[in-house]
Parts: sequence; C-alpha cells; structure tokens
Amino acid sequence: MLTIARLFGKSPFAPLQNHMDRVSLCVGKLPRLFQALMSGDLPGIEAAAEEISKLEHDADLTKNDIRNHLPKSLFLPVDRGALLEILALQDQIADQAELIAHRAALRAFQLPMPMREGFSLLCQKNLEAFWLVREVMKELDELLESSFGGIEAEKVKGMIEQIAFLEYQTDLQERQLLKILYHEDSLSYPLFHLILRLIEQIGSIACLSEKLGNRVRMLLELK
Repeated sequence: MLTIARLFGKSPFAPLQNHMDRVSLCVGKLPRLFQALMSGDLPGIEAAAEEISKLEHDADLTKNDIRNHLPKSLFLPVDRGALLEILALQDQIADQAELIAHRAALRAFQLPMPMREGFSLLCQKNLEAFWLVREVMKELDELLESSFGGIEAEKVKGMIEQIAFLEYQTDLQERQLLKILYHEDSLSYPLFHLILRLIEQIGSIACLSEKLGNRVRMLLELK
C-alpha cells in the first residue's frame, strides 16, 4: 500500500495510528460477541466471530505493509525498534480479539447465573482499557510536537496510569469470577475449561493495553 509508505513522510506514528484504527474495528465487534455470549446465542456468536476474523486479517495486512515500508532511519527522535514493539503489541490485541471470538464459537452454552454480572463487568472494564490506550495512540503526534515533554506528556502519563488502574480492576474481577467458577460443580469439564479460558483471554485485553501504554511511556522517560 503506497498510502502507508506516504504516511511515513508525515509522522512516524501515522502508520501505527492507521493500524490501530484497524485493530479498533476488530475490538469494536467484541461487545456484539459478548452480548450474544451472555444470551447463549451461538449463531450470533458465530456471525460476530466471522466479522472479527475478517477485520483481524485486514489489520494483519496493514501490519505487514508497515513492516515492509518501515525505513531504517526515520530521521526523527523515535527509535525504529520502539515503533516495531508498539506495532507488535497492537497486533497482539487484534489477535486476542480473534482468539476470544473463535473460542466463544466452539459450542453453545449458558454462563452460570452467579457469573453473569461479574462476567459482564469483566468485559466492560477490559474494553475500557483498550479504548483508553487507543486515545493514547491518538496523542502521539502532539507528544512529538512537544518533544515528549510538558503538559502533553503529563496528560498522556495520566491516561496511562488510568489504564493501569483498569487493568488492576480487571484482575480483581477475574479472580472473583474464577472463585465462582471453581464452585460450579454442575459444569462438565469441557465447559468448565471453555469458560476458564474465555475469562483469561478476555482479561488479556486490559493486560495488553497496559503493556502498550507502558511502551509509550518509555518514550517519555527516554526524553
């Protein structure tokens, strides 16, 4: 894509932001998937999973195009390795969304009633962490203009701290859900394992968002 190649002339972050837009489309389908999951709607889950898979593929194509056009030297105060690390973390978020979708589509099931409220909150908090790190990525050009310092840097640091707190909240919520899950003796082992893995994989969205935010923060600390 020549479009991606041209983006490097504007900003070293423009291609990453372009890729994040693709990742956002992928993650943006998760609420529909979660809603279908909560209601035991397997056809709805399968439809959402198919959409997420296609969007993840689009994100992969963009990622590969960026890597193919990433110059050896950007002549800007941004390390090439840092850009690749940020790109890789964004890619992992899209991959995780697809993995969640495909796992949810493995079989029809109903979440145990005692888990439903906590599961819904887990999904919500993980998505909040992602959307906040997306906002961080939107601030990168302003950070560059301010030489990664000043009021803009403090603003971004505050956002990254919020992401860390959301990750902490999701971790607590995940533990509470696991306690309930391990007391659900009526579940078959395959269903127990499926729900266990879904909880862990949904929780990884906030974890990866925090890692991405921290990688951006490293740019601030090095300046």
